[in-house]
Amino acid sequence: MSVRLRMQGISKRFGATVALREVSFEAPAGTVVALVGENGAGKSTLMKVLSGAVRPDAGTMELDGQPYRPRHPLDGRRAGVAMIYQELALAPHLSVLDNIWLGNEPRYRERRRHAAAALAELGHAELSLDARVGELSVAEQQMVELARAVATDCRVLVLDEPTSTLTRPDVERLFGLIRRLKAGGRAVVYISHFLEEVTEIADRVVVLRDGEVVGERPTAEWTIPALVAAMVGREVRELYPRSARTPGEVVWEVDGLAVRRGEVVGIAGLIGAGRTELLRRMFAQRNWRARVGMVSEDRGREGLAVRWTAADNVTLPRLPWWVWPRQQAARAGRWLAELSVKCRSPWQRVSELSGGNQQKLAVARLLDAEVEVWLLDEPTRGIDVASKAEIYRRLDDAARAGKAVVMVSSYLPELLGVCDRVAVMCRGRLGAARPVGERNEHEIMLEATGVGGAP
Repeated sequence: MSVRLRMQGISKRFGATVALREVSFEAPAGTVVALVGENGAGKSTLMKVLSGAVRPDAGTMELDGQPYRPRHPLDGRRAGVAMIYQELALAPHLSVLDNIWLGNEPRYRERRRHAAAALAELGHAELSLDARVGELSVAEQQMVELARAVATDCRVLVLDEPTSTLTRPDVERLFGLIRRLKAGGRAVVYISHFLEEVTEIADRVVVLRDGEVVGERPTAEWTIPALVAAMVGREVRELYPRSARTPGEVVWEVDGLAVRRGEVVGIAGLIGAGRTELLRRMFAQRNWRARVGMVSEDRGREGLAVRWTAADNVTLPRLPWWVWPRQQAARAGRWLAELSVKCRSPWQRVSELSGGNQQKLAVARLLDAEVEVWLLDEPTRGIDVASKAEIYRRLDDAARAGKAVVMVSSYLPELLGVCDRVAVMCRGRLGAARPVGERNEHEIMLEATGVGGAP
């Protein structure tokens, strides 16, 4: 099996920070290689070097045995390296056809023929080339990105957190497409924090920690606990902590869902089922019996003021009229330390932090504001396993302390591991919240799709 991509001795520094230290990495043709690690481990920097967005300080790269030195991302794309990021790079006001060829337009007749052939290769010839991308589902938009890669004859496809916004049926369809691309001889680099999915789709797994490769072997030789230990440098003994909880009084009731102190209630369902809208309505209808706080699913645009500092974001709900910076830094510093937020100081901008550290800040704000009801919308989306474990621990602490927690999540193992009760939403209707001991993933998916009985 020929080596399609080879990265040898890649190093990169940003000032005093060593982002990559002599990283070597190979992806043979017709294989899926998973790249895993905590936020800040160097995965994004390594892929930016591969794409041409960042130049390495040292090291070499090869594509099919030939030297590869991209000066910018367009160089990488022309050489056959396609990047599909977690935040899809599409123009929503343009058609499927225009998005497939954006920045690389051939003649009109060739455009339609090659674009249609790319969709057909992916098994989605029914997707209209004239449809406006903004009107498509997230899964269909991802299909457009994949078609763009196929149409431009990519040799290496990088998928960065491709399933973070997908339901399980969409994940299974995506895996089918990845296997098609793999069978066509392409090398696929798969980046994800969902380790169960990594072990399902990847042929090899490479683990990065603190800018270095700390483990690389076939997927069959890894266990999930071993992967977690390699990623964080220690054993995570209990991913889903669950202390003794005693449900208390009902704080309020919405759509038949009784929210009690001392428990975590999960809301499952497909994307578009109305889960986020329900959570927002609960926040809007909050009463004066309890202080309520909410963590949005979109931390970049809604959940945090990313141009502000970590201290500003943590203390914002309880800022006095006159702010003493020393007191503000002390307040924020307490939570930054307790949640193990990695930052230079409380005055570092949020935009400079990793996704996991940003999400911890959103939770720290709830803790600093001493809210009694937590409304969480996809609180662990796109963050590493160590950050997830820290957030799960805080949810358990909150429930044990008599707080009420309502959590929306598309990740069913998380709901079953953290929650006391789970309700399923289907087409805008919320089913009964039942104890997790009476639930399993298969039954939840049947209810979410409307074939497991009325919600």
